Amino acid sequence: MNLQLQELASGPAPTASIIILHGLGADGSDFVPFCQELDFSEVPGLGEDGGLRVVLPSAPVMPVSLNGGYAMPAWYDILPEPHPDTSGRSGPRREDEASLRRAQGWIDSLIEREIERGVASERIVLMGFSQGCAMTLMTGLRSPHRLGGLIALSGYLPLLDATDAERHPANQHTPIFMAHGDHDDIVVPSRGATARDHLRELGYTVDWHTYPMDHSLCMEEVEDIQRWLVARWRDGM
Repeated sequence: MNLQLQELASGPAPTASIIILHGLGADGSDFVPFCQELDFSEVPGLGEDGGLRVVLPSAPVMPVSLNGGYAMPAWYDILPEPHPDTSGRSGPRREDEASLRRAQGWIDSLIEREIERGVASERIVLMGFSQGCAMTLMTGLRSPHRLGGLIALSGYLPLLDATDAERHPANQHTPIFMAHGDHDDIVVPSRGATARDHLRELGYTVDWHTYPMDHSLCMEEVEDIQRWLVARWRDGM
């Protein structure tokens, strides 16, 4: 699938890229204000002579089962919660593996596209919010290209039990920035914490942040992301 893309570039010959994946029901333009808050002009290679490219893809419109089949921009389908049993406890959470893996292929293609355009894979950062967070972790851990970093916001790790067998050694040491709102009632904080703990058990370096917010972003979070990215690019990734 050819995804609709919006791109921003801070210079004529970008030497680094961020691919940002939006959440359910949104589109790529949702993260334009976030991008406008970032400033990497003092980072070597990202000033006027080089530049940073931000790629903002929009997910296709598809029916989402959780929302009664209503069609909206989505990276993958979300299945309804399983009904509780007689004890009141719900069964295992069901995931639509087919649509998750289809979206993984789309995002893999975006990474390949940046490499073909001359950006070294080590200078490509994959970032996502909510559903985009899920796809960032799922795709980034499986990518055969060594990426510069993964930024996972207000989301979770899909196909968690398959991660160990399917992860690629190329990104075993890729740093991960994870953040979650303490008051998130859409993707509850425990789901983010479960992903964090599982990744740490697998040996990944996870920089974990929480903020007093709901299912959203805040300025403190944006500032922390910028500092994290500056440190990564200054170190050459």
